[in-house]
Amino acid sequence: MLRNGAQALGALLRTQGAALTESLVQQTQGPVVEALAAAGATRGVSTLAVKQRMKSVANIQKITKAMKMVAASKMRSAQVNTENSRGIVAPLVRLLGDLPAAEGTKNVFVPITSDKGLCGGINTTVCKYTRAAVKAVQDGAAAGEGAAAQENMLVVMGEKGRSQLQRDMRNSIFATIADTTKVRVTFPEASAIAEELLKTEYDTTRILYNRFVSAISQKPTIATVLSPDALERSAEAGAAIDAYELEGPDRAELLMDLAEFQLATTLYNAMLENNCSEQSSRMSAMENSTKNAGEMLGKLTLTYNRTRQASITTELIEIISGATALAG
Repeated sequence: MLRNGAQALGALLRTQGAALTESLVQQTQGPVVEALAAAGATRGVSTLAVKQRMKSVANIQKITKAMKMVAASKMRSAQVNTENSRGIVAPLVRLLGDLPAAEGTKNVFVPITSDKGLCGGINTTVCKYTRAAVKAVQDGAAAGEGAAAQENMLVVMGEKGRSQLQRDMRNSIFATIADTTKVRVTFPEASAIAEELLKTEYDTTRILYNRFVSAISQKPTIATVLSPDALERSAEAGAAIDAYELEGPDRAELLMDLAEFQLATTLYNAMLENNCSEQSSRMSAMENSTKNAGEMLGKLTLTYNRTRQASITTELIEIISGATALAG
């Protein structure tokens, strides 16, 4: 009886063995295919994210390269204007002198910054020097006798300087002037700002800006301008102007005109110097950004190629393994 059952089972396997094998392969093939598809989708998402990152970095590199070229073009024209303006300020400095340690009851500080960013740390440097100059004047007054009556005011030029100085010196900010470099800086524009500064009835005005040295170097500078009354007192005390002989009864009026003209010319030169420094600093910053973007793009390309090669190798191994299992 057992022999008859075994013979019947053998006959069934011989006649329907192919159909049973095919149904078994179909039942096991579904989960395997789904697992392989999930693994391929994961690798596809990984390579897609890297590819999108590469595209965004390449776009940023194009933007920074274009900004570098624009800044270099603007710097060349600004450098010519800056060098020409120095010929106006230098004779006044020799005539009236530069007195950074001058003291007065009402002191006005004019930090000159940019309205736009992406130009390195020149704005931060001006703000740092502004805080240090105000503190030095306050300490000097505290050591003397006029600490109680002293008044320090800030007239900030540029949005970047205003956003930084208002954090800790909000109460000292008297006025803010913006959009001075949207168009070409002119002497009438500087004269209009100087007239507004004269309305403060200052004793001393300290203009803080970045002096252009080269395309990769800018020097923080403080230019001190005295009021007509303070200039008269310094002349009587033996300042540089005392070496010149002033004839006529209009000495006071002449000193007033000289003080006002010095303020306008110094402010004009400072605006040009800072504008040229801004463009040179932006050019250097964009050059560094372009270089960094190129390095990052190279690393992302290497990562993308490695991931894609690993994906291809894994798929080949899976195909070969599957073919070997089916053949065995």
